[in-house]
Amino acid sequence: MFDRYEAGEQAVLVHVDLDDEVAREDLEELKLLVSSAGVQTLAVITASRAKPDPKYFIGTGKAEEVQQAVKALEANVVIFNHALSPSQEKNLESIFKCRVLDRTTLILDIFAQRARTHEGNLQVELAQLKHISTRLIRGWTHLERQKGGIGLRGPGETQLETDRRLIRGRIKNIQARLAKVEKQREQGRRSRKRSDVPTVSLVGYTNAGKSTLFNRITAADVYAADQLFATLDPTLRRIELNDVGNTILADTVGFIRHLPHDLVAAFKATLQETRDADLQLHVIDVADERRGENIEAVNNVLQEIEADDVPQILVYNKIDQLEDINPHIDRDDEGNIIRIWLSAQTGEGCDLLLQALTECLAKKMVEVKLAIPPSEQKWRGVFFELNCIENESYSDEGNWLVDLRLPNDEWNRLLKNNQDQLNKFIIH
Repeated sequence: MFDRYEAGEQAVLVHVDLDDEVAREDLEELKLLVSSAGVQTLAVITASRAKPDPKYFIGTGKAEEVQQAVKALEANVVIFNHALSPSQEKNLESIFKCRVLDRTTLILDIFAQRARTHEGNLQVELAQLKHISTRLIRGWTHLERQKGGIGLRGPGETQLETDRRLIRGRIKNIQARLAKVEKQREQGRRSRKRSDVPTVSLVGYTNAGKSTLFNRITAADVYAADQLFATLDPTLRRIELNDVGNTILADTVGFIRHLPHDLVAAFKATLQETRDADLQLHVIDVADERRGENIEAVNNVLQEIEADDVPQILVYNKIDQLEDINPHIDRDDEGNIIRIWLSAQTGEGCDLLLQALTECLAKKMVEVKLAIPPSEQKWRGVFFELNCIENESYSDEGNWLVDLRLPNDEWNRLLKNNQDQLNKFIIH
């Protein structure tokens, strides 16, 4: 789209401690992001400022220090742990003579590497195009090239305007294709709701162990690694729970502080699974010293996508990395489950998680004893299809004696159309 220096894999990192706590970023997280992107870190330069410099973000003196480090170490990319304005990015590149990336661009690049499905690639491309559209700079010499020909003389269309028009067209095309995907997902969600199949969504900070836990519970083979954003594309699996039946478990993309708004918007269809879930399992890396901040960051994103009103259970993962912590369930004063301690890696406590899911999702069950005469054996097929038969036998008169255990709403549905008949069969 625009003339830039060749991007490389050897970087100088720049981190600024700002007085504004809301805008402050974490240096260790930047290192993890850079490592996840496959980039080698040559040096880390830090600074402290009350507020960003309008022209260079880090100020003239610190910019010269970075420029000297780039030259001495022969780095070919400088990565800032902050969001830069287009003009700041352009000014810094003119000094460093190499490509400059900000935090948002780095995250978008990692997402582009991780996307595997058609939908994931479309979502990432949409986010990248929206981001690039604000950063089209005059990097070419032919930008004022005129359109010629009789009747066509005049100012013409600059290359920048052409680029913007092409990007707008591509964004419109991708949004239309994603709308079709979202419609298909919505049909799937409506089908599950009609079938009364509950959905449980795994949410959490990136690298908290969601995919490992997902694989442990569902025996799936979702890619899991000790890196940020190892999983990008959503995965749905069906599990069977006692007193609940079929349940859908959804593994979604991990969250991060200051997740780019373009990315949130692009992944709206994917994150819809989280918003429409019956229950959220908020997976937390209990061994991470910043877990309190991570919990807050995840809840902020959930609020942004309007998924903060879904019932949530905290899952404190990676207890194998702590001493003297055994798997257990924490409850509030009313006996409701609020927190589960487990290790997805070793499997410790995963049985407690399944127990908690059953307790939270189980429908009110009804137990009924029936004596059905031989002339009404059509009910045998109905009850077997509902998979609600606990015990069965036959009386001396040939009646089918059956013990049923089924959800209250299923029993009420049967009574609605057959109340007089079924009431005759009930053994009190």
